[in-house]
Amino acid sequence: MMSMLGTRSTLSRCATSRHTRSTQRLLRRACLATALLVTIATVAQPVHAAGGGQTKFKRIPTQYIAALGDPKSTSGSGAQLWGLWPLDPGPRGVKLNRYQSLKEADGIAPARWKFDQTDWWLEEHGLIMEQPTIPLPPGKYVVTGARKVTAVLTIHPADSQGDRRWELDQGATLYDVTHLACRSARYTPARAGGSCSPANAKQKAFPVAPGGAMPPVEGCTKQDYAVLIVIGMGVED
Repeated sequence: MMSMLGTRSTLSRCATSRHTRSTQRLLRRACLATALLVTIATVAQPVHAAGGGQTKFKRIPTQYIAALGDPKSTSGSGAQLWGLWPLDPGPRGVKLNRYQSLKEADGIAPARWKFDQTDWWLEEHGLIMEQPTIPLPPGKYVVTGARKVTAVLTIHPADSQGDRRWELDQGATLYDVTHLACRSARYTPARAGGSCSPANAKQKAFPVAPGGAMPPVEGCTKQDYAVLIVIGMGVED
């Protein structure tokens, strides 16, 4: 009887713990949703463009930008290396421990995206993600890190050298509009013809702490990207 009571007590604690974790996840999502709703209120406001006209913004389903640059900068070059996920790549990802199944499926993920063994991405929980669309198209994006700052990100068309400049308004820095909880990195072979496989990723290195660097993977060159949340797009008036 004591053993049964003890088992029931343990099960009750586990159920309570699971309920608590589930509640915490829901609260985090609710907090993010609240922050985004408050932020979205700014999307409909017209912004004066450099040419003296106005740019209006329309609300869009949430998208995500993979960005590179000095976190302290308000502008820079190299946006031709930035990318866009029109859909949240996390829920569409594949767990590292399911990589063998992904290989056996000819690299076709359950979400129907194609894995590229020479150029692949990981997120903070150790999920293999689909590649973003690179380069990020020119335009104006309303971006936020779901913290305190919302800003308009301008991606300029490529110049004669193929370089694309970016800039944030209102003095916002890249760090200000980075969603720290989302981490992402791009992995490519460290040498031509070399092996760079998710099978070499150490699953114990995940999850990655907010703002932390993504873990290295043997045989791979790693490039960390900041993640920006996109909630609006500019429409020229």
